[in-house]
Amino acid sequence: MRGTVVVFVKAPVAGRVKTRLGVEIGMARAAALFRIMMNNTIAEAEKGRWRTVLAVDPPSAAHQDARFWPRRLPRVVQGRGDLGERMKRVFDVMPPGPVVIIGADAPEMRTRHLREAFDKLRGADAVFGPAEDGGYWLIGLARRRAAPDLFDGVRWSTKHALKDTLKTLPEKFDVRMLETLRDIDHAADLKHLARHVAKR
Repeated sequence: MRGTVVVFVKAPVAGRVKTRLGVEIGMARAAALFRIMMNNTIAEAEKGRWRTVLAVDPPSAAHQDARFWPRRLPRVVQGRGDLGERMKRVFDVMPPGPVVIIGADAPEMRTRHLREAFDKLRGADAVFGPAEDGGYWLIGLARRRAAPDLFDGVRWSTKHALKDTLKTLPEKFDVRMLETLRDIDHAADLKHLARHVAKR
């Protein structure tokens, strides 16, 4: 069954995205950087044979075709609530088959990571891409079995996010992990990324 990659995106408007980074480098620069990361992430997602969908915030931006996102890609609105509520809603409205959700702020993410996630979901119930800060840059569900308590009580934007999420999965769920990557929230993360690129 064909899989779906959902890229969670926000309108790249200064003061609305990457605000923690914006405090350190300026809101306009942070928004511009986010736009670059978002476009690169979408480009990587589109290289696979899976379906690629954008989950958009705010709702009013869903119709800003050429201004923010590629017109060719289908879009859904993230909706209200915390990150868990929004991801759960998106999982529920996707077509049958495995679904992988990614953010747009892990610039080291490549198509091969998505391919590996779907490969793991052939024999597992869930897959995560851990982030160095204790969160995660990817979550994928095979959706063969229900996870009714998914995301309940997760402490988002903390070092506990991944551990908390794992606790909300059914006890018998088979969970696999991908490579640990670093997402971009602070100026120090940019320095790490620059060193990483220089080593290539």
